[in-house]
Amino acid sequence: MSGETRAQSTDVARQEHGSGVDAALPDRFENPGMPPHKPRLTDEDPAAARRATRQVAALFGLSMLGTVGFVVAYALVRPGETVESVRTSNMLLGAALFLALFGIGAAAIHWARTIMSDREAVEDRHPQRSTPEVREAAVAELKAGAEDSGIARRGVLKGAMVSALALFPLTIAVPLVGEVGGDWNVGAFRHTMWRRGVRLTRDPSGTPIKASDVTIGSAFHVIPEGLYESEHWMEEKAKAVVLMVRLDPRELKSEQGEGWSYDGIVAFSKICTHVGCPVALYERQTHHLLCPCHQSTFDVADGARVVFGPAARPLPQLPITVDDEGYLVAQSDFHEPIGPSFWERLK
Repeated sequence: MSGETRAQSTDVARQEHGSGVDAALPDRFENPGMPPHKPRLTDEDPAAARRATRQVAALFGLSMLGTVGFVVAYALVRPGETVESVRTSNMLLGAALFLALFGIGAAAIHWARTIMSDREAVEDRHPQRSTPEVREAAVAELKAGAEDSGIARRGVLKGAMVSALALFPLTIAVPLVGEVGGDWNVGAFRHTMWRRGVRLTRDPSGTPIKASDVTIGSAFHVIPEGLYESEHWMEEKAKAVVLMVRLDPRELKSEQGEGWSYDGIVAFSKICTHVGCPVALYERQTHHLLCPCHQSTFDVADGARVVFGPAARPLPQLPITVDDEGYLVAQSDFHEPIGPSFWERLK
């Protein structure tokens, strides 16, 4: 509302309730009540009501088909060792899950809007607080129950009960952390396929990279040579992926280890140290790497130091050099755990 319109409204109100400047405006207004009820087509036409019923049933049927499709896709279209198989499995599972959830949600909304009664219902509020007598009786019952249990004078029972309640959440937490019989050796996250002499290759072709191929300002997505010969190459790739860039050597402010770069070429883990998302957005002018998930930003020229966002530590740097043929090779594995910072505390 503009200032002029507001002033006009105030003048009208003052004229209605008194001409004086100090005339009091009413503090309360009468309840206007509910607007007139407008009947729906399904309220007046039985054929429309039957049609809406069939539509709701069809949406529930769509949900059931989606659920059956999800189970079938999960059982018959298992992800294999190729990216295509994983993509196909995820697509089918996602589409079936969408149909299952969409069918239920759309059916519930359509049911409520077309079939269920839409008459306004009013429930008068009443005091929520119990009477003093009821409150006193409830406290007395609680005290009597505690006294009857004997927990105050039986320390063993108290300790056993607290211990049992404290340990019970493990029955939920353990299955969430990993499957029964899985690999609980969290130290495995401290090691990747990178070893001394392993060549840096392009992702996904696996073509070795020469230092002469890397121009200033360019960025390469890198995997270790021989990755696809590994038995569990997808798991290994998830840990070993690297982003490599070349800067003017004079722009390098620092690096985690002496001699870990080669002629301005630096390589860092592509796994964000916040929650493990892929850090893949490189801004050439600022030398910043951006994680698109939560906007953690790392300065490549300064040892991938965190300059913005929730990440708590720099990206681990891969020490690199060149071999006799001029190909870029690793000098060793990462010297610290890759990925989220909590792995760094698990020795």
